[in-house]
Amino acid sequence: MRARKSDISTSRGWLDVQAKDVKGWLMLAAGLGILAGLMTILQMGALAWIIAELINADRPLEKLSGVFILLLGVIAVRALAQWGQESAGVEASLHVRSKVRTLLLDHLAAVGPVGLSGRHTAGLGGQLIEQVEALDGYYARFLPQLRLVLVLPLVILALVLWLDWLAALFLLLSAPLIPVFMALVGMGAERLNQQQFIAVTRLAGHFLDRVRGLTTLQLFNRADASIDEVFSAADDYRLRSMRTLKLAFLSSAVLEFFASVAIAVIAIYIGFGLLGYISYGPADELTLFSGLLILLLAPEFFQPLRTLAQHYHDRAAALGAADGLMKMLELPVSTTDHAQQSRTTSSKSGAQVQLAETSISYPQRGRVLGPVTLTIASGECVALVGPSGSGKSTLLQLLAGFIRPEQGQVELTPNAQIAWMDQRPWLVQGTLADNLRLAAPDASDAQLWEAVTQAGLEELVTVLPDGLNTRLGERGLGLSGGQAQRLALARVFLSKAPLVLLDEPTASLDADSEAQVVTSLKRLVAQGRTVVIATHHPALMALADRVLSLERGILRQHESLNDETR
Repeated sequence: MRARKSDISTSRGWLDVQAKDVKGWLMLAAGLGILAGLMTILQMGALAWIIAELINADRPLEKLSGVFILLLGVIAVRALAQWGQESAGVEASLHVRSKVRTLLLDHLAAVGPVGLSGRHTAGLGGQLIEQVEALDGYYARFLPQLRLVLVLPLVILALVLWLDWLAALFLLLSAPLIPVFMALVGMGAERLNQQQFIAVTRLAGHFLDRVRGLTTLQLFNRADASIDEVFSAADDYRLRSMRTLKLAFLSSAVLEFFASVAIAVIAIYIGFGLLGYISYGPADELTLFSGLLILLLAPEFFQPLRTLAQHYHDRAAALGAADGLMKMLELPVSTTDHAQQSRTTSSKSGAQVQLAETSISYPQRGRVLGPVTLTIASGECVALVGPSGSGKSTLLQLLAGFIRPEQGQVELTPNAQIAWMDQRPWLVQGTLADNLRLAAPDASDAQLWEAVTQAGLEELVTVLPDGLNTRLGERGLGLSGGQAQRLALARVFLSKAPLVLLDEPTASLDADSEAQVVTSLKRLVAQGRTVVIATHHPALMALADRVLSLERGILRQHESLNDETR
């Protein structure tokens, strides 16, 4: 266990752990790459033999037809092997990215909206897309190529050593320069990629904030200044991207230079050796076939190293992305066993909700709720009242499962669905029907109209030219605050959830919109659902069977409302 923990504590270790699940695909990609490399060696040998036979033996082309057929077969096998290598690498990458994205989504769901309240949605979206996609090159290209580098250059070096040990010595002396420069470049590229990912995450959040607040910026005559701010942030990201590209191009140029110099030295040695100007070592034994084969194999000796250098930025990008993904996966999640069990424990005496000595604490704030003991019966309507910061929203979030109790138990009816609505309903860009079907994807048009009628939106939707197909902008642009609340309430009707949690559903609404929302809530309560409302509104308190008062997280009093009051 210690070794495993040590492995995943670093970006590289975390990437290696993800690779274990696709080890078969990676081995297949490496094996096919080695096969392609061996076919390349065979191809070069056939070409050298054909040229040597044509020049030295003066053999006619028709007598070499068998060798040409073999050469074509080798080329075909090499092409198939390269295709298979790329396909296997892509499959490995797809599996890893799918697994990591699922792991992230599951973890974010476990953290909950309260735990993510300090994270920008645009930043989270960028990490789920950009940083996960940055893993592609590492698994699809870099890891298979890393295995090829360990095999193919050694095979070629052994063959050249058998043909001419002096040429092999030239290759052996020049080869280490490439890994050394790759390591030096990698250290700088990893740091630049980490900074680049941080910059693009901030840029996404910065841009989204400006788009959402565009109306406010125009009202306060800050639109032009906001454009300049977005431009500055985008230009900073451009500069960071150019630094990364500059480093990549510079490193490639240096590596190509050393490889070219080494190949040129070997070419000079072979040329002068064949002309008889070099008599040292095995130069006298060089033939046209051996010299030509060595010359053809020299670029292939460096090719795996050069390809690895090209994909080395994939490694740097993956390491930078892994650092951000690991931080996301380290977001704290409560793992209290009894808290997890309590949400699957059946309630007693037909109660929908039971809390037993339950409390919630936040870092740097201390205890914000509890201990609270509370029973809410099925079909009961309860209003939570109290000053701001008294714990009303925290209690609702606890019942919704967004947060887990520090101590105590929360018991709900098993498998009970929960509907949640607050004063800022979440609406997406799309049609009214699209927003409604977020609660019930398979709902028919008749069911949509029924929910709209119960929420008091029928009159509005009827006069719209496109009815339920009317399109909304981001965050419900095109609807007033009261209309957006009633649209969210229509989703609650459509969901059929037995437990409904409402957090200040009439806040920031005018008197007419308040009255319409209250009327719709009366219909919801009349359906017999269990409703818990955090509110300051007297009309909503009058709807409730009980009014519970919270003060500094403590349940201070219980008020029963009789039928006359309601």
